[in-house]
Amino acid sequence: MTIMSNERDIIESSAAPEPVGRYPHARRVGDLLFLSGVGPRERGSAAIPGVTLDAEGNVVDHDIEAQCHAVFRNVRTILEEAGSDWSKLVDVTVFLTNMKRDFAAYNRIYTEYFTENQPCRTTVEINSLPTPIAIELKCIATI
Repeated sequence: MTIMSNERDIIESSAAPEPVGRYPHARRVGDLLFLSGVGPRERGSAAIPGVTLDAEGNVVDHDIEAQCHAVFRNVRTILEEAGSDWSKLVDVTVFLTNMKRDFAAYNRIYTEYFTENQPCRTTVEINSLPTPIAIELKCIATI
């Protein structure tokens, strides 16, 4: 993990997937930790858990359960490297690319991960994300 020290600390995880643009994994401001959008990719790989692509790179099918588990692992990794943890999440914004198809499975898995801590949550359907993923989380935690 890299932390650049100043009034607003920039946190770059050594274990979470590499960002797809020029942004940090998180920023610490006072006692708050703001995570950039986190998807289900794995560090060092362009492969996405639970995604099947055709020869042109179009999504043929996706397994929302596999993606949910992967994205929650990635969020946990960033939180822990930044000096926080899962229990300190206070707000979660979830972006789904197919609410009708994926919400029930995502909601069930979300409930498994948030048995004790219950942060505020907003779930939004969007047309697409920068990579062929079906879910992305934007989180705020305390430190």
